[in-house]
Amino acid sequence: MGFADVIGAAFAGFVFGAIWYGLLSKYWIKAAGVAVRADGKPVNSANPWPYVVSGVMILLVAGMMRHIFALSAIDTIIEGLTSGFGLGAFIISPWLILTVGFEGRPWSLGLINAGYASFGCAIMGAVLILLA
Repeated sequence: MGFADVIGAAFAGFVFGAIWYGLLSKYWIKAAGVAVRADGKPVNSANPWPYVVSGVMILLVAGMMRHIFALSAIDTIIEGLTSGFGLGAFIISPWLILTVGFEGRPWSLGLINAGYASFGCAIMGAVLILLA
């Protein structure tokens, strides 16, 4: 696995995020308390920085996943898919959900974000193996 694999996996995770949050946007906006314009879109939707930062963060996750996969000899698509899901569901998601509780935000926000982390990491894990 190399850097191109990481970029491909990060791209897949980013695209999946666009689909995930696109489908759940109404619920996510309400749960997150995002300010919206008259057309219902987030006030900061034209600001590129959240997208740039999220791209960099997804790249970091994909890079660490590649490192973990290499150390663990994960080399089949099923192993990549299940290991990615496990990292998202049992490492990232609990942290996301615990912050929601302390922030006093709706649990649905934690579940939406945890779903993205779990399924997004599963997809990135499969892509890392496919591109290796």
